[in-house]
Amino acid sequence: MATPVDRFAFAAAQTARVGWFFGQYRLSTRLSRGSLPPPRRRGSTPQTLAILRELIALFERDWRNIQAGYYRLPHDVLPAPGLAIRRSLAFFADLPAVNRRRRTGRHDELPADAPAGLPDYYRRTFHYQSDGYLSARSARLYDFQVEVLFGGGADAMRRQALVPIAHFLAGRSAEGVHLVDVASGTGRFLSFLKDTHPLLGVTAVDLSRPYLDEARRLLRPWPGCRFVAAPGEAMPLADASADIVTCIYLFHELPGEARRAIARECARVLKPGGMMVFLDSIQTVDRPDFAGLMHYFPEAFHEPYYADYLGDDLVGVFTEAGLVLGASDRAFMSKLLMFRKP
Repeated sequence: MATPVDRFAFAAAQTARVGWFFGQYRLSTRLSRGSLPPPRRRGSTPQTLAILRELIALFERDWRNIQAGYYRLPHDVLPAPGLAIRRSLAFFADLPAVNRRRRTGRHDELPADAPAGLPDYYRRTFHYQSDGYLSARSARLYDFQVEVLFGGGADAMRRQALVPIAHFLAGRSAEGVHLVDVASGTGRFLSFLKDTHPLLGVTAVDLSRPYLDEARRLLRPWPGCRFVAAPGEAMPLADASADIVTCIYLFHELPGEARRAIARECARVLKPGGMMVFLDSIQTVDRPDFAGLMHYFPEAFHEPYYADYLGDDLVGVFTEAGLVLGASDRAFMSKLLMFRKP
């Protein structure tokens, strides 16, 4: 159970976190002048103060979930200062290359040893970041880059996917329950999941071997993790082999046909009565007052499928795959959907 000391540590850490990451976002934006495209007026854009208010509300929600016992106080609520500084220096060292790609429109500078056979949609430098998702260097930088982008709120948004899992597991042991995480990336979400449910069996699926290596390193303290390098459209997993399937921040980086193929795969590996938890970017229907910001994102960060994602019928995509919507929610810049397999 969370204590007053935990509350103080959490509040102090999140306040420092927002100041740290939001400040670096502002500095990186200033250093990127001349490289960032000018915003096109396509809907309203929230002011900085409104975004900060939304961030505060997110962390208040995060704390209420901890207090309710849905998940534990984050295992790295007080991160190592030395690591944070090293990641910051690496982020700013890479920024000139990111800005060069923004100016030239280059999004195909992949490592020489990038494996063959990757889907065409994946062979690009999303966010204009160096090496795309295909190097150890990129894997070490990725989480820091995302936190800068969201002003320190990315992990708190990820943790919202733990709430429906807590409800699903209520009254039962996590031992013998198996979860498949599609597009696990560096394993940040799974680290929060395993810290709360250490007996839960987990399979992490991702296309990037370097990112899976980073996830393997991050999840080393928790046993019961399996790592599979495979596309979400063709997971080498048995039918009806997972009690829970999670998919965190993947669909906005996929073309429409890939979204539908992965939804079918998620439904295939899920057991009857199992649960699918989906977390990704909000869409224009969720926050019309953020429409200008959403439309600007793919222009500034090379997200070629994001504009199509903004208008896609996500509930329809999973319904066509055979799943039934159970609940929907929104947290800051993310939307959360929960489905069941009949």
